[in-house]
Amino acid sequence: MRRRVGNTVIAGVTAVALCSGAWLLWGDAGAGPPQPAAAEARAGQGQEAVVAPALPPSPPDRVRIPVIGVNAPLTGLGLTPGGSLDVPPAEDDNLAGWYEAGTTPGETGTAIVAGHVDNAEGPAVFYRLGALKRGAAVEVDRRDGSVAVFSVDAVEVYDAADFPDEKVYGRAARPELRVITCGGGWSRGRGYEGNVVVFAHLTGVRR
Repeated sequence: MRRRVGNTVIAGVTAVALCSGAWLLWGDAGAGPPQPAAAEARAGQGQEAVVAPALPPSPPDRVRIPVIGVNAPLTGLGLTPGGSLDVPPAEDDNLAGWYEAGTTPGETGTAIVAGHVDNAEGPAVFYRLGALKRGAAVEVDRRDGSVAVFSVDAVEVYDAADFPDEKVYGRAARPELRVITCGGGWSRGRGYEGNVVVFAHLTGVRR
């Protein structure tokens, strides 16, 4: 399976590399990370009334999702020699990454942020991503001094075998954001079997 991010095709390792589930394998994780409720799935296109004007390109430095306690620096992610999206270092449990060859958060298009759900030590930066609700705020600090504020449109979970490439990574005519981590079922042999994906669009800007 292959994944498309903007104009760049990347291999499906994007999900696999984030999804080993080391804490579930070696630790005491209980029921594991929260998974999205069916009610948070996308209800349809065009239902959002407020869309802020697009911003010029500027690299992001930090992502915050206050309702689930995320406040993490962002590192740039490139492609591995095999053509897959690289991932943040697993040992840093409070680090997320953004695909720096694609859209920057706040400009027109689909920006991608990804991070681990856990590591061998316990929960990581996006452990509670599946608990998000529609309407929650995602804030991205940009290097130009602006803060791009996104509103969550949907939170969905997909099996890796049925991952909707175009829906998640396809081009957008407005400023949109995807936040991705691991989710779905988990098995000892395969790790997490899918991904939690947050869909959001730009609703405001702070300076």
